[in-house]
Amino acid sequence: MIRDITIGQYYPAKSILHRLDPRVKLVSTLLYLISLFLFRSVPGYVVATVFLVTIIKLSKVPFSYIVKGLKPIIFLLMITVVFNLFLTREGAVLFHAWIFTITEGGLRTAVYMAVRLVYLIIGSSLMTFTTTPNALTDGIESLLKPLEKVRMPVHDVAMMMSIALRFIPILLEETDKIMKAQIARGADLESGNMIQRAKSMIPILVPLFVSAFRRANDLAMAMEARCYRGGEGRTKMKPLRYQTRDRIAYTIVILYTVAVVAIGRYVPLRVWIF
Repeated sequence: MIRDITIGQYYPAKSILHRLDPRVKLVSTLLYLISLFLFRSVPGYVVATVFLVTIIKLSKVPFSYIVKGLKPIIFLLMITVVFNLFLTREGAVLFHAWIFTITEGGLRTAVYMAVRLVYLIIGSSLMTFTTTPNALTDGIESLLKPLEKVRMPVHDVAMMMSIALRFIPILLEETDKIMKAQIARGADLESGNMIQRAKSMIPILVPLFVSAFRRANDLAMAMEARCYRGGEGRTKMKPLRYQTRDRIAYTIVILYTVAVVAIGRYVPLRVWIF
């Protein structure tokens, strides 16, 4: 399960998405995530699906690698589906037993929320799959540049976010090594009830926190040894500049957003899957 977590990881490939400006990918991802909540009709999901499939094809990231990242959220997905399925009481009753009632509106809402959650995870993951941590830092810093007028440490915020993303795969790999080492020493991590399983995680969490603090201290010492003093007065080896492909990408994403908003506003809500 640990190896199935792909968030924050970069997948090297030669695609048009990898060559786009990181600012384009950040803004486009934000617009895409917002667009997922602007419609509740079948045509809206069709447009979102076609757009997402096209982006996956252009990214050249294997679909199996993308789907692997969905495994850790299956439990959250199931909770979301169950809550919406049984707690939404709208429309005709499809099933009733004891205190459990499934209505047409509950089934519809459960399906829609499941699809939205899956699309949200895939869409946000594609940004990290196609953007290096350094490029992501530069993009975040550039987009937040206007906030420097209100004395916000933009460079420091961007650096912290980049380091956090970069540490995710490192800590996951460290967790996997610690778990295998504990299992090799006879630790039982999977049997017993929930409380017993939680207690069995202590021999994993303690060395993991120790390792994380040690890595953070080593990183701080390395940055200090290289005379790092923040972003004031620093120059960039590869300054960000918009290219023609970036403007085309902005246009496509804006057209997609406008289409989704138009569908969500003008397509009747009675156009459902069911």
